Amino acid sequence: MKQILITGGCGFIGRYVTEELLEQGYKVRVLDSLIDQVHGEAAAAVPEGVELVRADVRDKAAVSEALQGIDGVVHLAAEVGVGQSMYEIARYVGGNDLGTAVLLEAMIDLPIKRIVVASSMSVYGEGLYRSEDGATFGSVRRRSADIKAGRWEPVTADGVALTPAPTDEQKPVDLASIYALTKYAQERAVLIFGEAYGVEAVALRLFNVFGPGQALSNPYTGVLANFASRLINNQPPMIFEDGKQKRDFVHVRDVARAFRLALEQRSAAGHVINVGSGNAYAIADIANMLARAMGVPHLGPDIMNKARSGDIRNCFADISKARELLGFEPRFRLEDSLDEMTEWVRQAQAVDRGAEMRRQLEERGLVS
Repeated sequence: MKQILITGGCGFIGRYVTEELLEQGYKVRVLDSLIDQVHGEAAAAVPEGVELVRADVRDKAAVSEALQGIDGVVHLAAEVGVGQSMYEIARYVGGNDLGTAVLLEAMIDLPIKRIVVASSMSVYGEGLYRSEDGATFGSVRRRSADIKAGRWEPVTADGVALTPAPTDEQKPVDLASIYALTKYAQERAVLIFGEAYGVEAVALRLFNVFGPGQALSNPYTGVLANFASRLINNQPPMIFEDGKQKRDFVHVRDVARAFRLALEQRSAAGHVINVGSGNAYAIADIANMLARAMGVPHLGPDIMNKARSGDIRNCFADISKARELLGFEPRFRLEDSLDEMTEWVRQAQAVDRGAEMRRQLEERGLVS
């Protein structure tokens, strides 16, 4: 399997996957629509030897042509962002679900051996929780009355406190946003297609991906990139709720390696696999760490004490399955990567659109 098509290959993750595959001797073709929100005004540049097909993944003729001679597919093309998905619903459903459907239809009758699709930790909703007595809770939702009262942490139906725990793939999905709904539809469509047509299919549930090259001017995705955009423009990072919510941050180079392993490891076929660092970080701590790394420790986070519709409280990865099926082990810790991130941010052009994002959400009643 040497000729790979990467949909969305000019995006943040796609560029690293392209680089990873080229280094391992693969030939790569990229299909990307190059939308402004992700790519800005910068011209797309692909490495030497990589063919770029500029087209929307919903364009069946272009997709069919791009699939000719392809042995495997990495499907990254998607609209990304929880907040924006809650009001640009048709855009997200069209780009993510219809786009995936067009891609899969075009693959019928082609000798493609494997497809790996990028799913998201957002499909879990809240992560896994445990009570003091060790009981596990896989379907936890916060009550709107508690959120409005600033009681941020989930509790049981009886009001018993819960502690967040690493989330594995056995946890039931709980779709709390339109974005999560579309990502779950993408992964299920790919796995159903694979089983029906004898194509080896893998879905990688990505946690919070970070690293140099992230879209600094897109306020709807990339927590670290959003924080960096604010800080480089002498503005404090905006944090919903109280900043103590926990997430898993995984370096984009580790993610790229996971995609390559998912193409190669036969044992991964038919599986959904978490890709994260296996570590939990409080969001406010991340903002403070980045501010120190960027030399602006006085720019502490702006804790809004308001909730954004579609957000969850805690979710971080159990990566045991990735270790077992992919031989995956994270190599780049967040704590050791902030200087690299800072150096890149200083060289990039970052337009702070955080206030615009907040206004758009508030005007639609999606912040409370």
